[in-house]
Amino acid sequence: MNITIKPLTPELSADYFDFFEHRAFTDDSPYRCYCQMYQMTKEQAKAALDNAEGRDPGRVSREVSERQIDSGMLRGYLAFVDGVSIGWCNANDKANFPIESCTGARFHAPAETREKAVVCFEIAPEFRGKGVATALLRQVVADAKAEGYIAVEGFPVVRSERYEWDSAGPLRLYERVGFVKVAEQDGFWVMRKELK
Repeated sequence: MNITIKPLTPELSADYFDFFEHRAFTDDSPYRCYCQMYQMTKEQAKAALDNAEGRDPGRVSREVSERQIDSGMLRGYLAFVDGVSIGWCNANDKANFPIESCTGARFHAPAETREKAVVCFEIAPEFRGKGVATALLRQVVADAKAEGYIAVEGFPVVRSERYEWDSAGPLRLYERVGFVKVAEQDGFWVMRKELK
């Protein structure tokens, strides 16, 4: 299987939405989003929903993510096989995340720290277990190093057993790519890969 990884740009938004609307959740995954929540504060999320007034919440989420992609706020990578988007990784400069996202997550760090955060993976069910998340994470690390970042961090949930719908990615994924545990906070491991 030949996996191609591309950074998300406005030009690839159609592929992004095609993935999330037709392949990402075909296995009844409990997640139904466009990965827009990590980039929003609680106030921004509330305002988006308040402005929805009876509209489909999924449509509102899509519109929020469209704006985030166009502005460059939502960043990450799409994985393609045979020209079709089959995977996603939300990876962004930590300075681009709010101090506390609407989910309660705290990925933010000042821009001068030059760190990236990997906060979410979603892989089409039929492509799971085939190295797609690993390819995505390796691309994040390679690009972060080329762009002068000093480290990349990921935040897998602390679990004693495998969880099929683990959107942060499993601990072993980060270990496979050379990340090490540096802390545990709020039920997450902080996994870090130094780049310098």
